[in-house]
Amino acid sequence: MTGYIVLGIIIMLTVLALTLIAINKGYAFKHSIDALPEEDGNEDRTSDYHK
Repeated sequence: MTGYIVLGIIIMLTVLALTLIAINKGYAFKHSIDALPEEDGNEDRTSDYHK
């Protein structure tokens, strides 16, 4: 019985460690976005919504 409890705790700690590693790798990832394309002229942006 005690062996199952120890095994469960080991599995739980392993899952916790892997979760924390994955979260830290996600936060360490360098996110980048593409620049917005240049618009031609002085066209009103809302004009397409009123068509």
